[in-house]
Amino acid sequence: MPDDFTVTAVGHVESPLADRATAPKQGPEGSPEAWLVFERPVLPALDGLRPGDRIFVLTWLHLSPRDVLRVHPRDDPAAPMRGVFATRSPDRPNPIGLHPVEVLEVAGDRLRVRDLEALDGTPILDVKPVLTCAPET
Repeated sequence: MPDDFTVTAVGHVESPLADRATAPKQGPEGSPEAWLVFERPVLPALDGLRPGDRIFVLTWLHLSPRDVLRVHPRDDPAAPMRGVFATRSPDRPNPIGLHPVEVLEVAGDRLRVRDLEALDGTPILDVKPVLTCAPET
């Protein structure tokens, strides 16, 4: 297994959120609308996205420390410490953010979305559709 590999950002977040301390912990907890802005070479990858679509946005949480392994969930000192793999903490060995959002608008190289708690300037690694499975009969 390779120890090192390269991931290239495909875009970045434009958001009024600029400070980790005041940003919501999760998107539906009061996040403002934000824009996902994509690099020109990946624009064909946006084909087929429409307003109303639910997507996962994978980001690189560039302001997060990578040496944190245990946290108090939701920064609550009353909560028992847990390993970061058992939490949604942005502080982790590989600070990859996973954000379920709704597409509100598709405008050229940009998607306007809701429920994104990522800070302004956060690099976007990838976008994937949210798939729903039909219930078993």
